[in-house]
Amino acid sequence: MSRSEPTRAPHDWVTRAADDAIRHHERTGASGPVTCSSGASPSGPVHLGNLREFLMPHFVADELRRRGVPVRHLHVWDDYDRFRKVPAGVDPSYADHIGRPYTAIPDPWGCHASWSDHFKEPIVTALHALGVDMEEISQTERYQAGVYRDEVLRAVRRRRDIDAVLAKYRTKRAEGQTSADETGDHAAQEAEALAESVANDDEDEAGAGTADVGYFPYKPYCRDCGRDTTTVTAYDDETTELAYTCAFGGYHGTTTLATQDEGKLVWKADWPMRWAFERVDFEPAGMDHATPGSSFTVGHELVESVWDYPRPAWFGYGFVGFAGVQKMSSSAGGAPTAQDALRVLEPGILRWLYVRRQPRQTFDIDFGPEVVRLYDEWDALSRKAADPERRDVQVLAHERAASTATAGALPAPEVVVPFRTLSSVADVTAGEPEQVSRVVADLGYAHDSVDQLEPRLARAMAWTEEFVPTDERTTVRTEPDAAAVAALSPQEREWLSLLLAGLHGRLELEAVTALVYGVPKLARGMTLDDAPTEDVKADQKAFFRLLYHLLVDAERGPRLPTLIVALGAERVRSLLGA
Repeated sequence: MSRSEPTRAPHDWVTRAADDAIRHHERTGASGPVTCSSGASPSGPVHLGNLREFLMPHFVADELRRRGVPVRHLHVWDDYDRFRKVPAGVDPSYADHIGRPYTAIPDPWGCHASWSDHFKEPIVTALHALGVDMEEISQTERYQAGVYRDEVLRAVRRRRDIDAVLAKYRTKRAEGQTSADETGDHAAQEAEALAESVANDDEDEAGAGTADVGYFPYKPYCRDCGRDTTTVTAYDDETTELAYTCAFGGYHGTTTLATQDEGKLVWKADWPMRWAFERVDFEPAGMDHATPGSSFTVGHELVESVWDYPRPAWFGYGFVGFAGVQKMSSSAGGAPTAQDALRVLEPGILRWLYVRRQPRQTFDIDFGPEVVRLYDEWDALSRKAADPERRDVQVLAHERAASTATAGALPAPEVVVPFRTLSSVADVTAGEPEQVSRVVADLGYAHDSVDQLEPRLARAMAWTEEFVPTDERTTVRTEPDAAAVAALSPQEREWLSLLLAGLHGRLELEAVTALVYGVPKLARGMTLDDAPTEDVKADQKAFFRLLYHLLVDAERGPRLPTLIVALGAERVRSLLGA
């Protein structure tokens, strides 16, 4: 194709999802903005697997904003869900709160008003740093204010229809497809296990009623103890009076659904109700929610048959692992969060990890040496993105990661220094900002202020401190190894003499690099520009080992030219016994 011919703008999964959301919006005839929705229960820290729930609709909403389409990213906090178990690290006495909504449970750490607020605040802060702004709603507030009252009554009136849909999927499971254990299909085994875990968690297959009442899609919280350990014992369709008993304390209560708001719909009815009420046009779901008979597939049928609303556009997204873990559970604790990632990754890079992959693609996040390679890839892509002639799907992912329609460009260093260089300098200088700034300038990255190196510098320091093993850290000698210096061979003394003769004035990386690699050449009567022979290559390896031993008492370390520039000529002279 010649340069004069028009090129088609690159398309990715975000483009296609945005198109689907617009088509759904047009089909509903709604007059308001397109609604891209996400939802999460504040049961614990929002880990990097959960982060996909927030970022997928964000990217789609952001694409629509870039097109000038009115849109909102609606995030629903499922904070009216029941507290299921006490996680590790929490006082076992909190078992007394099992069955109560998250908003009714005190914060065990005493820094927020409730359990719910304790886990909402950190992720909202992290999302803001990532350029993600959402319209947040609380299910506790919605239910208790009676906002969903008419929808609750609709679900109760149509309870037999809801049960019929659930029964259809129960029948499918009961008929039994060949199990993954029988076929030996590992991926299918994992999918079955996940589907089973979701089914076990939903707890709404049988509804909330006794055998006499039958399936009931609404579960009241006990007026006496605040738990959802209730069973509906009677319901009057005319008066909407509901009677229940509580298994925890034996309390018998009544509530009137037309005038009182003391409970919530069970999950498989709640989700489709919310889609219709909030006019949701697009909402993705984790693959565990997208299996046959799961809350998502059941919800798709219910939203159309009970709430007369077309199922939202959607896709299933894959799991995000960490250090070999295939799926992370936010209630189990220990999995890395967005806040953890932002200590070592620039906001744009963390966003890029999610937007550059197809939604169904699973991937692992590694905070070890992989971080260095990740920064190198990002910097290379940034250089490519600066050339309009090279705009493709990869560059489009960079654009989505590096900026948003509302916030503009996300924080990035004004002076870009490779992460591997910054981390090496931070290691050698123990993270002292003025020393880092001096060395970085000497390495050829001119800047007026250390602030121009942020936010990357702080992340390089944090990564070096938190993720580089102690035995791999660089510890510069505080004084020369006198015994080693005294035992130098004539050849080694010549190498050091040639090196020190070339170290004077302000050290520059390019010149020091040529000198370090060139010393063995000079010792053999060659010039710095001569190609190395096999003998020179062997000498270089021995020379490098000698320098590492004398400077940092190790077999290896940061690149020697960087190390020497970081230490400065005088300190190098001192440690080499000159």
